[in-house]
Amino acid sequence: MAELKLPANSIVKKGKTVNHVEGNNVRKFSVYRWDPDTDENPRTDTYEIDLDQCGPMVLDALLKIKNEIDPTITFRRSCREGICGSCAMNINGRNTLACTKAIADYDGEIKIFPLPHLSVVKDLVPDLTHFYGQLASIQPWIKTETAAPPDRERLQSKEARAKLDGLYECILCACCSTSCPSYWWNSERYLGPAVLLQAHRWIQDSRDEALGERLDELEDPFRLYRCHTIMNCTNTCPKGLNPAKAIAEIKQLMVKRQL
Repeated sequence: MAELKLPANSIVKKGKTVNHVEGNNVRKFSVYRWDPDTDENPRTDTYEIDLDQCGPMVLDALLKIKNEIDPTITFRRSCREGICGSCAMNINGRNTLACTKAIADYDGEIKIFPLPHLSVVKDLVPDLTHFYGQLASIQPWIKTETAAPPDRERLQSKEARAKLDGLYECILCACCSTSCPSYWWNSERYLGPAVLLQAHRWIQDSRDEALGERLDELEDPFRLYRCHTIMNCTNTCPKGLNPAKAIAEIKQLMVKRQL
């Protein structure tokens, strides 16, 4: 029977525990650490924080660690409002946004890792180069053949605009794609839930005139059809969107145009 093992240099080791604090509301945060400039294995360092001296969100704890305890820790963050998607990471086994996830939602030690199944740049920072390359491949902008009206923008009805609800709100945090087993194993060719939801956003836009072209680009055994409706993407989306439904609707359009 085959026995599979991780390469020795990829095994995550136990790191240090720092900043022993006293108080009635102390929590431990176990954080993934890896520095590409060293030959050391990745590790998890544990930080103790008095929550009475910290903001309510997981991102607040990370900022407190970086500002007051360990300035070497590296992560992305920007808006703090769940709008930019920069602070997407895996918290206690679930992909989410650190800025909108409350510490109070968890019991005991909180374990923080980068988004899974992506190369790591450093610590909690994943490499999203391929992800954004896939986004660019679907040409996420309005494509038209007719000239724009000379005196106004391209208009759409309220009913047509409503078809974009549940699609335009995607912030491209990659939480859904990196929770998808099909994307883990086929990310070189399968576009993944986030990019396919974006593709459906432009397919549904009444102002776009490239429906046939867009569907042609997706008509591929891997780009679209690696989705097996596992639903991890919908379950983990921090914006409450439904990428699985968007993918299913694209598949329905593929069938309809062949009838």
